[in-house]
Amino acid sequence: MKLNSRFLTVLLSALVLPGLVLAQGASVGAGTAELHKPVERSLAQWLLRIHEASRHGAYSGTFVVSSATGGMSSSRIWHACDGDQQIERVEALTGAPRATYRQNDQVVTFLPQSKQVIQERRDSLRLFPGLLKTHDTAIADFYTVRRVGSERVAGVDADLLLLEPKDKLRFGYRIWSERDTGLVVKLQTLDNDGRTLEQSAFSELQLNAPVSMAQLSALMHNTHGYHVEKLEPVVTSALAEGWILKPVVPGFTLLSCLRRPFAAAPTTSGAASGAPADSVRTVQWIFSDGLASVSLFVEPLDRRGPNQEVSMILGATRLLSRQVQDGWLTVVGEVPLQTLQIFSRSLERVR
Repeated sequence: MKLNSRFLTVLLSALVLPGLVLAQGASVGAGTAELHKPVERSLAQWLLRIHEASRHGAYSGTFVVSSATGGMSSSRIWHACDGDQQIERVEALTGAPRATYRQNDQVVTFLPQSKQVIQERRDSLRLFPGLLKTHDTAIADFYTVRRVGSERVAGVDADLLLLEPKDKLRFGYRIWSERDTGLVVKLQTLDNDGRTLEQSAFSELQLNAPVSMAQLSALMHNTHGYHVEKLEPVVTSALAEGWILKPVVPGFTLLSCLRRPFAAAPTTSGAASGAPADSVRTVQWIFSDGLASVSLFVEPLDRRGPNQEVSMILGATRLLSRQVQDGWLTVVGEVPLQTLQIFSRSLERVR
């Protein structure tokens, strides 16, 4: 099978964050009195409010991600901001020890077991409690939203929203938005039949937490005793890499095309081993409809033997991988499999 474990680990770490202990909310309308008149907002207004809350608030808490396939993990998050500057720390509480810092688009991941630090630039497409991927006004062409009630989650009152797709090419969402700030405190991804595929939620949350930007920044830059590896992606285009992209899924636009190295696997002593990062290059295209995102990765073929097509389901994430001429294509995103299939047929080699 292609998709070596190192590539898959890096790929999924960029898309799926560790998750949480589920908050036990009452059913919609059960035991929750409507103490205020619900505010009517458009889809764009709800999404902008949610987006700003995730960026500009100071908060800390424990959150859990669970999937319909049985996976569950928990993490601790600290978030601080000063104007347009924001910084956060996400520490995995389950699985291998890992602490990830993000300061704007700078991401630093500490791997204590291997004493390795990976520094890179990337966006926060999959970072809970963020939701909005772009400010694309066309989102309303593909989704509708309605407020369906209110609940308490992690000790705070929240508006419960149902965000439904207008076609079968994307998933829907059930969103709990904290009443005063708009922060997403719970999020469910729904399939086309309304079943929950994945849930992210705070089990404990402190709004207006005394989180220090200076302290988080100091921790982020303290790499003493670690082997530091910098992964610097290069902005490129499909044509420059010898590919063309035919028209793809309606509503999805290209956000970026990058040529990026992946970190070499560490040894037990903490030093990197194997081929240098520069020798293992992967081209990545990132598409989004404003909410859902899809990435296409093309890496060199493994010449050790025949390659096998791969499809995987990890909660709300679908993954499809197959050979495309002299490369290996992996398409991954929180969308139905048929959407990934359309994307996989959109790429053609021109040289």
